[in-house]
Amino acid sequence: MRDIEIFAGTPPGGGLDRTAHLLRDALQAQSLAPTNARVVNVPGDGARKVWASVDTRVGDAHVLCISSPNLTTDYLTGAAQFTHSNYTPLAILYNEYLAFVARSGSRLSSASDLLREVSDGAPLTVALSTAAGNPNHIALAQVIMHAGGDVRAPVIRVFDSALDAVADAAAGNADVAVVTAASAVPALTSGALTALAVSAPVRLGGAYAATPVWQELGVPCTLGAWRGVHGPRGLDEAQRKYWENTLSKATQGEAWRNALATQNLTAMFIAGKKLTDYLAQEQMLMTEMLKLLQMA
Repeated sequence: MRDIEIFAGTPPGGGLDRTAHLLRDALQAQSLAPTNARVVNVPGDGARKVWASVDTRVGDAHVLCISSPNLTTDYLTGAAQFTHSNYTPLAILYNEYLAFVARSGSRLSSASDLLREVSDGAPLTVALSTAAGNPNHIALAQVIMHAGGDVRAPVIRVFDSALDAVADAAAGNADVAVVTAASAVPALTSGALTALAVSAPVRLGGAYAATPVWQELGVPCTLGAWRGVHGPRGLDEAQRKYWENTLSKATQGEAWRNALATQNLTAMFIAGKKLTDYLAQEQMLMTEMLKLLQMA
């Protein structure tokens, strides 16, 4: 039988790549895939290039692609001409909250420092991964709005991977990076970066145990970047149901639960009609936020 291919739009070590490997391992741990699954990295164009590869596999149920809210925000900002409806949404697997990090020893050593700077209108350069207008950018806007600053004032530097955004902040080229929390852990552990705040509803563990969440500081910023799975367009009902059921089982296994706990990831399985409704609601919310950024 043919191998299952799990496509990821970031290079090895990037956020979508991590999800692909977590999913592959979970499938293999429970022998849920008909054969061994393999990860295929197609980075580039802000994680959009991968979808061109998926477009060549219409109706192929052996292909999965790791997805994120960028399918909505890229479409709304005009960065992409495709959205969720161009493919087959299968499931959301988990949510990954966002970390605001700065170079250790820089003028930004706490969340209060960042709030003061954006309130005063001080020049600020921010590194983001994959695309302007994505949840990272929207979370930044929420913080700036709370502080009374101009959401369009920061200079935004966009990178294909969170790893590159982290490196940019560690090098001092960006004052702050807003990235998925797991992406910054190595730089936090080495001391290259300092975590200012996290967009989670409660504090995370591990490297973020001492890092406040925006909510406890009175800032209404609770936002994450979910990771999901889409198939190519043209999957039939039986193929879609197969993968919904298989992905549900994979995310109930011990290997999956342990991986999420280790990497500060929050379980968030959604499939079927609930997924369709969730994506529609998310598009409405993202549209409103992007209008504030004058990007939609």
